[in-house]
Amino acid sequence: MHIRMRTAAVATVVALAAGALTTAAAPAVTPDGSGQGQVQTVRDVVTDQDGSRHVRYDRTYAGLPVLGGDLIVHLAPGGATKSTDRAVPGSIAVGSTTPSVSADRAGQLAVGELNRSAKAEGKTVQQTEAAPQLVIDALHGTPRLAWQTTASGQDSLGNPVARTVLVDARTGTQIDAWDAIETATGDGQSLYGGTVPLESTLSGSTYQLKDPTRGNTYTGDAANKTDLCFGSICFSRAPATLFTDADNHWGTGTTADRSTAAVDAQYGTNVTWDYYKNVHGRNGIAGDGKGAYNRVHYGSNYNNAFWQDSCFCMTYGDGDGNVFGPLVSLDVAGHEMSHGVTSRTAKLTYSGESGGLNEATSDIFGTLVEWYAANGGDTGDYLIGEEIVKPGFGKEALRFMDKPSKDTKSADCWSSSVGGLDVHYSSGVANHFAFLLAEGSGARVVNGVSYDSPTCNGSTVNGIGRDKLGKVWYRALTVYMTSSTNYAGARTATLKAATDLYGAGSTEYAAVAAAWSAVAVN
Repeated sequence: MHIRMRTAAVATVVALAAGALTTAAAPAVTPDGSGQGQVQTVRDVVTDQDGSRHVRYDRTYAGLPVLGGDLIVHLAPGGATKSTDRAVPGSIAVGSTTPSVSADRAGQLAVGELNRSAKAEGKTVQQTEAAPQLVIDALHGTPRLAWQTTASGQDSLGNPVARTVLVDARTGTQIDAWDAIETATGDGQSLYGGTVPLESTLSGSTYQLKDPTRGNTYTGDAANKTDLCFGSICFSRAPATLFTDADNHWGTGTTADRSTAAVDAQYGTNVTWDYYKNVHGRNGIAGDGKGAYNRVHYGSNYNNAFWQDSCFCMTYGDGDGNVFGPLVSLDVAGHEMSHGVTSRTAKLTYSGESGGLNEATSDIFGTLVEWYAANGGDTGDYLIGEEIVKPGFGKEALRFMDKPSKDTKSADCWSSSVGGLDVHYSSGVANHFAFLLAEGSGARVVNGVSYDSPTCNGSTVNGIGRDKLGKVWYRALTVYMTSSTNYAGARTATLKAATDLYGAGSTEYAAVAAAWSAVAVN
């Protein structure tokens, strides 16, 4: 999961990799039907080997963030503009930026929605807080002034709950709402992967579980505490106290040693870092060479894990021991860190079809990280979270990519109602696509696991392998997808990516098209 914390100002983010544009060198962009008061800021730059550049912008209007204002400008090697992809086409303009609905009222509406949503799940929320922010909403029809509010609190067990609510700033009518927590959910003796290598930092005579070779990524103990959040501002009551060791041999492979879960988390971080760097050329989650950090032992019997933008960190619960064990397996680590990659690139809105694509992106890359690791204790497969589930869970994994409906909730095929599902279930369409693209349709055994992947149109799909799946999805995510991309847009983005990588007449292009058609995305 991933807590998306938004601030009042839009930051300019520029890729620091060699050949990337600086803000000053970024091309000037004139939005369709632009008016006064609009400003574009660079969020990310992707530079191809031939010198082509893909510059991703965020937009403000009269100083307010524009939801759906993001766009990507594609530049030829010489700097000429080839094309532009916009999250929302057309002009961005509103009559006034003065709200009729007060910030206090927007906060009350958001807290009410959080309580309603929690009640529907059989939960009660305590210590609720909300921090409204004025935005221009261009994602839901005609652009309008809106309050975007993340209401947060804690459930009866002290676990964090949060929901982002968008309301019309003129009428107070709710426009949309979505969960603001994105689930999933020397050497060391790990819980799930056996003995694994770890880089550490020697401080005096003590080793710190901090990796100087991967941006100083580190792992700390949250001491079974939880955070206290007030809207978009969180105060840590679960500080990541850095793990240290005397002999640089960490953990015992059992939960009796608190550093064992830290071994799994740090190892998962390392493998995910290496996967993105060695396979996709991405130097760290944000592409800037800086490490994130992990907090383990969060909360009491907490059955979840999440990525949080505000701390640039991953947080892992211990599980309740009945349904889940500690949620620090390889694919969970890859899943959570990939939410960070999405937040720094396409920034897929965590609602509707784009929310399903956000979750699927993390499932896809979490799976590819697990395969990349080639770990004999936690072998590669197309099952999500299979290591953390206990026998009493009733299923062998959280989610199944070959046939997502095996979890009884996820969608195998696209339909007009998919966007109304929880994002963890609407993600099934893209997960199914990914399996078909990598492995093909029908029954097969892969790495000792039996799969049987049907198609929604009765076709036979031939796979092109995991490596090509990863390359196509990564390029689509970082170069073509925007915050509003839906399933139809994902088909277009991945076909563009396949064209860039392999050619419009290639086997790979045809396979991407066939796999999408096989899940009813045409």
